[in-house]
This record gives sequence, C-alpha cells and structure tokens, in this order.
Amino acid sequence: MTDMKLPPLSSLRFFDAAARTGSFMKAAQELHVTHGAVSRQIRLLEEDLGVFLFERRNRAVFLTPAGQTLFQTTGQIFSQLAQTVEKIQHQQQDNVVSISCEPTIAMRWLIPRLSDFYQRYPAITVHLITAGGAIDFAKTGVSIALRRNDFKWHHDIHSVELCPEWIGRVQRPMVSQDTTGSVLLLPATRQDVWQTWQQLSGDSTDWQRTVSYEHFYMCIQAALAGQGVTAASFLMVADELLSGQLEASAGFMTDNTAYYLLFPSVPEKESPAWVFSLWLREKINESLTALHIRSLPPESDTIG
Repeated sequence: MTDMKLPPLSSLRFFDAAARTGSFMKAAQELHVTHGAVSRQIRLLEEDLGVFLFERRNRAVFLTPAGQTLFQTTGQIFSQLAQTVEKIQHQQQDNVVSISCEPTIAMRWLIPRLSDFYQRYPAITVHLITAGGAIDFAKTGVSIALRRNDFKWHHDIHSVELCPEWIGRVQRPMVSQDTTGSVLLLPATRQDVWQTWQQLSGDSTDWQRTVSYEHFYMCIQAALAGQGVTAASFLMVADELLSGQLEASAGFMTDNTAYYLLFPSVPEKESPAWVFSLWLREKINESLTALHIRSLPPESDTIG
C-alpha cells in the first residue's frame, strides 16, 4: 500500500473548528486567530484535497458532502485527542502531592527523609512549600499542610492530629557553662519557647546573654556551632541528637500543643495525599521511638 501524504494537521484543526461551529468567525475566536487566517487555512486544505469543503452563501458557510465526510473523521479524532490530553494531564496531577510545612521541620527533618518516600513510591512526586500559620488551600493549591495548633483554622478544613509537640533543651555536647553555655538562642518566630520549657521543666538557668535569630533553624545551627543553648521541637533536632551532634540531657516534655495534618477535604483512600500522610505518620513514629520519647498509638489505614 502506497503511503499517502496527509494534509497538515493545522489545516485539519482549522477545518474541524469551522465545521463544528458552522462559522469561520466563531472558529477564529475559538482558535484565537483572525478570520482571514481561518479562511486561508481552509482554502489551502481544499486545494490540497482538490475538493470544496464548504459552500459560501450570503456570508454563511455550509459543509459540502465532502466536507461532511471529512468532519465525521476529524470530529472523532480531535475529540479523542482532547480526551487523551486531558487524561494525561490528570494523571500527572494525580501523581503529585504538595505539602506546606514549617521551614525548620521541612529543612531539618522532612527533606532528609524524602529519599525513603521516593524509593517506596516512585510514581508520586512531592512538591514542598515552606510556610507556617494559616493556609488558604484554594489560593496555594496545596494538598496537605503540616501545622502546630497554635492558631485556629477554618471549620471547613479537615484536620487529623499527628503527634504531640515535645520540646527540650538542646546544645552541643561538652559546651562549657562558663562560655557559650551561658548564651540563650531564641527564635523570633516562637519567642516563648524557652519560657514554656522553664514552666515545664523548672529549668532556672541564669543567662548572661540572649541572642535572637529569625528562625528556629538558625538557632539550631548556632547551637551546632557551639554558640549557645536553645529549646526546640524533637522534630527539628531528631537527626542531630541521634548522631550525637546535639544533646538534650533533660529530655523532652510535651507542651500540650500538637502537630496536625490539614487537608482541604478528606483525602481519598490510596490517593497521593493519603499515601503521603500515612508515610509521614510512620516516619514521625520512628523519630519518637528512636529518641525514646513515646510511640504513637496504632493507626488504621484511613486518614479521617
């Protein structure tokens, strides 16, 4: 069978739009081109095929028998093509989970563990956004927000308690109390964290100097450099404690707040958000157990 040269796809697309709308003008509006561009493409297609596809009468166009035959095919082809493109786009979107997480937890705890998630769920892509406080799911397009319940969220938001907040006094091992051990490192984003720790633990350390940093991760980095002492969440320092870079000699205490997963609606079972949520809970439980704090109670296979 001899290969037949087909007309350009662009000409067929212009023809299909004109045939479907019954108007060169409407086709031009749909395709965001000029009326003249549509007329030119149709004329080129007719010359290529050697037949008239439209009858032009009183500024209106009507399909000829040849045009009707061609439209039966182009209508099916472009409809199927549109459905296929939409399916591919949805598949791409369905395999993505976007999570909004507080910066320090994202940097020091979540990102180092994402390799494990990708090894176990290679088909799912994680988009990580660092933010705290209130979340607008409609504007951000986020699937999940990891937040501490230090603010009130809208009643339409679906929330699931993840784990209690545990805070502790952390510093580099062997830091001398006569030097940098007498410096308190405080984050501007949570200035009451040391006061909370004192109330829980009875710690009455008298500080020679207090240094304020913008974020927790800066305080932790300063502590790692031996520049002072800070109070931090177990999630922020779990890896450094396990590696021996930091120590929490007084342990961790819960401050009666908790971390929650927030969703725009209840996630469907087996969806990327559902899968990621269960994985996240598992990883937090591992950190709690490794630090000998307290493991989470058994969780069912649903998030809701």
